[in-house]
Amino acid sequence: MGGGWEMGGGGKDMEEHEDVKMAEANVGRKVEEVEAMEEDDGGGGTFSKITVGVCVMEKKALSAPMTEILNRLRAFGEFEISIFGDNVILQDPVERWPICDCLIGFYSSGYPLEKVEAYASLRKPFLVNELESQHLLHDRRKVYARLEEYGIPVPNYALVNREYPYQELDYFVEEEDYIQVNDQQLFKPFVEKPVDGDNHSVMIYYPSSAGGGMKELFRKIGNRSSEFHPEVRRIRREGSYLYEEFMPTGGTDVKVYTIGPEYAHAEARKSPVVDGVVLRSADGKEVRYPVLLTPAEKQIAREVCMAFGQSVCGFDLLRSQGRSYVCDVNGWSFVKNSYKYYDDAACVLRTMFLEAKAPHLSSTIPPCLPWNRNEPSPREMTRQGSSVMTGTFGQSEELRCVIAILRHGDRTPKQKVKMKVTQDRLLNLMMKYNGGRPHAEAKLKSAVQLQDLLDATRMLVPRARSGRESDSETEDFDHAENLRHVKAVLEEGGHFSGIYRKVQLKPQKWERVLREDDEVEEERPIEALMVLKYGGVLTHAGRKQAEELGRSFRNFMYPGEGTGLLRLHSTYRHDLKIYSSDEGRVQMSAAAFAKGLLDLEGQLTPILFILQVSLVSKDSPMLDGLDTASIEMEAAKAKLYEIITSDKQTPPMPQKDDAPWMVDGSGLPPNAFELMRKLVVLTKSITAQVKALCKAEEEKLSDLALDENIPPYDQARALGKTNMDVDRIAAGLPCGSEGFLLMFARWKKLERDIYNERKDRFDISKVPDVYDSSKYDLLHNAHLKLEGLEELYTVAKALADGVIPNEYGINPKHKLKIGSKIARRLWGKILIDLRNTREEAISISELKNAQENVRACSKVRASKCADDEVKAGPKVHSRSSSSRRSSSNSEKSLEADDGDDKETQYRLDPKYANVRTPERHVRTRLYFTSESHIHSLINVLRYCHLDESLQGEPGLVTNAALLRIHETKELDYLTHVVLRMYENTAVTLDDPRRFRIELMFSSGAAVSPIEASPRYRDHTLPVFLPETLQEEGAFLSLDRLEKMLQAFAMPAEDFPPASIPQGFSGLFLKGGGVLERLANLWPFNKHPHVKV
Repeated sequence: MGGGWEMGGGGKDMEEHEDVKMAEANVGRKVEEVEAMEEDDGGGGTFSKITVGVCVMEKKALSAPMTEILNRLRAFGEFEISIFGDNVILQDPVERWPICDCLIGFYSSGYPLEKVEAYASLRKPFLVNELESQHLLHDRRKVYARLEEYGIPVPNYALVNREYPYQELDYFVEEEDYIQVNDQQLFKPFVEKPVDGDNHSVMIYYPSSAGGGMKELFRKIGNRSSEFHPEVRRIRREGSYLYEEFMPTGGTDVKVYTIGPEYAHAEARKSPVVDGVVLRSADGKEVRYPVLLTPAEKQIAREVCMAFGQSVCGFDLLRSQGRSYVCDVNGWSFVKNSYKYYDDAACVLRTMFLEAKAPHLSSTIPPCLPWNRNEPSPREMTRQGSSVMTGTFGQSEELRCVIAILRHGDRTPKQKVKMKVTQDRLLNLMMKYNGGRPHAEAKLKSAVQLQDLLDATRMLVPRARSGRESDSETEDFDHAENLRHVKAVLEEGGHFSGIYRKVQLKPQKWERVLREDDEVEEERPIEALMVLKYGGVLTHAGRKQAEELGRSFRNFMYPGEGTGLLRLHSTYRHDLKIYSSDEGRVQMSAAAFAKGLLDLEGQLTPILFILQVSLVSKDSPMLDGLDTASIEMEAAKAKLYEIITSDKQTPPMPQKDDAPWMVDGSGLPPNAFELMRKLVVLTKSITAQVKALCKAEEEKLSDLALDENIPPYDQARALGKTNMDVDRIAAGLPCGSEGFLLMFARWKKLERDIYNERKDRFDISKVPDVYDSSKYDLLHNAHLKLEGLEELYTVAKALADGVIPNEYGINPKHKLKIGSKIARRLWGKILIDLRNTREEAISISELKNAQENVRACSKVRASKCADDEVKAGPKVHSRSSSSRRSSSNSEKSLEADDGDDKETQYRLDPKYANVRTPERHVRTRLYFTSESHIHSLINVLRYCHLDESLQGEPGLVTNAALLRIHETKELDYLTHVVLRMYENTAVTLDDPRRFRIELMFSSGAAVSPIEASPRYRDHTLPVFLPETLQEEGAFLSLDRLEKMLQAFAMPAEDFPPASIPQGFSGLFLKGGGVLERLANLWPFNKHPHVKV
């Protein structure tokens, strides 16, 4: 669980059992049963039995776990069990309470702890759990103080103590994205816990960069354990609170149960901070999985047990960045529904009681436990199938790795405004945020910075528009229009989110002036360039597309797994990591996809943030930027312009009809120059129509008072929207938060940029932008009925289908050169992923072989066994070495995969987990990026065989698939490439057929909005499922894939050391391997009909 949400909590009502009602209804019957069993065993022993007093509230004493353990203790024949009952505890004086040798006593709701302390002082029984220290558990401040006193790691935290509600404190400051307590700052996200340990209302506050808002965590109510409140951004002030750093934990809560300092059992469940939905099994119980504790965690369990004097104790553990922290101590807690745990608990308590009260007796556990274990077979959730393949390559082939590279979802058009500014208000703002350095630029992205800019812009925008009678007045008019544009952009959405808007102020001219205070000359800027970038926002349709594609992956990408996906990742058997570029639309696409993949529910903002800090790792060098191929791309554009505008006006035709992709400028329409002229005319027509629609909005804006705010628009709610805004559309307004003023500015800029009338020159690089805008408006703003928009879309698409692919290379060899530069790092990482999967699979196979050898040797004489092991050992080692030598960089690859080999590896506890192959894993790596990287990646994949070093090698992609990609032309939103790796366990480890690669491709949402039916319904185009790029029955080994792509991939040794992304220090694990097991929830690699 992230941020320290506790299930039990501070002492009161520790571990509310879900069978309380049933227990209360059967109180009388169970008490009679226990008493009857005690009477049956009244005589025949040679020693006086030890009396164990159970002095707890009846609903705890008669709960299922307690009953199971007490029955086992009694079955040893050494103990009498005395359940005090509520009447005795609450009504009788302690002098009349039953006398016992050992006492089980712990606090729950209504429990008279002081009275029980008096009884213990009177009778002096052995206490399983100390009573006095249980008072500490009611105050989180005292809990953390005791943990720190014993050197037990806790999250970074701060205390805010108030003597009365809403007391103003001089040491406490709250800003939009952080709080400051004395000299300590805690940045959002942070967790707010009441200091009262019995108050379970815990809040998580999210930063404005993720849309803001607060998630409330609470004790389970039905199937929910949390709720998101997007409008709440300020912390509570009614009392005293503990503020704790939010810690990325993989979306997992780990609960540790001790029975004495030498025994600890741990279980993991899905954290409520993910989506607040409780995952339950078929019998209604919350699904948890037993996990192994590391040696450090076992020591923590021992220390917690001793620090609080609670032998039977539960506490919450946060696993974050390779370390473990305690965030809550609950006191007495039992594991539910684990018969193995009940056995262990009874045996440990027996030893504890005998050593305390009958040390002369042997506490050795008998070889046969004196009770029958009629353990029912666990009732599972929806049964999932086996991932063992039964296709062309045999029944022994198992899925090992899934790698997908995806373009982001549907977005709004990207925009940019540039203008020179000379006003003091704006220049002073630049100096405020650049540290007062006259030559330094300022970057404004935070909500506070953008609000300052908006306030200044509102003061500078003229109230009324004037005509243009001279050149100077025209310049002033254009400047005023730009200011209005900036103001409209900043006001869009109401609540700022820096993920989609950013401003740069770059000083360009300076002068020397005298300072007012000491008349010393200093340099001051007098002119600056202001650049506002906005747009490119993932639309409601884009979020819906990504989420549905994630759901589709869950259902179809993992063979045999079916739809019953276990959402709890704590099986640690599915190794998932997601990587994203730095662009907001790409991160949002990754988060929405993960929501569908992991079957999460609820609003997207808290899910987005949990994924951002825990799962989605930003890797700009790998997934952003075109700088590495800028020269080659400019050459391609120049050649493209030459082809379009040449006297021939017709691109050369391919020499071979069966390979149309082999010619320069392939894909360009034959009348490209004529279409360019038509494009300009149609663009002007659309601009004029939008200007007419804009007039009423302009008048409305000019009537607003300077200090009047635009009606608020909640960005947090907008981030999670997957449906169109019906009210805006019904009102005749543009879809989303774009007003007519911004819509007009968008089209006016395209009209200016696409064609320079004075120079009579087209800018073909703007063709994609015109296509973007026409497609966007045809899909999202069809209700505005812009005349000629469909024709403009058709013309723009014909041109864009030729221009866009050729910007990444004018012919296949040129495409290969550019693609290898842009996607070099990404291909290197993909090969590392595949190699690491192979190494892990080989290691597991060797381990199984060794285990089988040991079992075989146990059937012969010890000396013979030793000889056999000596002979067998080198063979296994030799096979491993041979396999590893097949990749020159295999050892390095293990180090380069974000430190995977160095991260703490969490695993299922096989003693308690009903899983046949807990050591088997499936690795999933998802890379979300932009169109440029998708083009580059695919170009390398389909043309790698054209490299001189690989002449004579057949390509990786069939001619039929090459033709399909060529005819697709547009790599639309959510285009994706998938590589799946299978392991054939029926062949030897050094056989090249051991690991097979499957290549698949989808053109994403490559559907025309004109042809989509019904396109007016929800603005969402369908996304095509991926199809194979190989011939049916073709076998592509991992060795051959490496050979074909090695020249175009960054070597593992060239990858820089993993680092924490700047700006998120403390939130990401090294190298972005965070929430590294958030989907460790698929029970992959199972055999048919075997329960998991």
